[in-house]
Amino acid sequence: MECKLEVVILPVSGVDRSLAFYTERLGFRLDVDYGPSPDFRVVQLTPEGSACSVQIGVGLTDAEPGSVRGLYLVVPDLEAARAELVDRGVDVGEIKHKAPVDTWKGGFAPGVDPERRDYASFAVFADPDGNAWALQERGFSPLVR
Repeated sequence: MECKLEVVILPVSGVDRSLAFYTERLGFRLDVDYGPSPDFRVVQLTPEGSACSVQIGVGLTDAEPGSVRGLYLVVPDLEAARAELVDRGVDVGEIKHKAPVDTWKGGFAPGVDPERRDYASFAVFADPDGNAWALQERGFSPLVR
């Protein structure tokens, strides 16, 4: 069975405030902004290069604003991605990596993984409502820098 995850709904308290955050701060592309009535509005946004989008709006979910956790944006160069988001005004936490990677039991050390291994390095941030995101490094190539 072929399945593709294409949309994740994020509960937000202010659609326009969140729309500005996701487009202006994170650089997501605005795909749809459809609001046929005061009780229903769907805004779909897609990260650059992603096949999965997020939706925010009115009448989409009864989940509490800010209650979503564990969203990942996978980037090839974590240090560069973090720096870009910080420059755009996003409050991104410090970079950390799994330690020790080979026998990882939930611990972290500061900075990127010294060997730049896939899935080992992270930095976290939240949207204006507190929906929690992590930047995760995968596919790092020193030639890209």
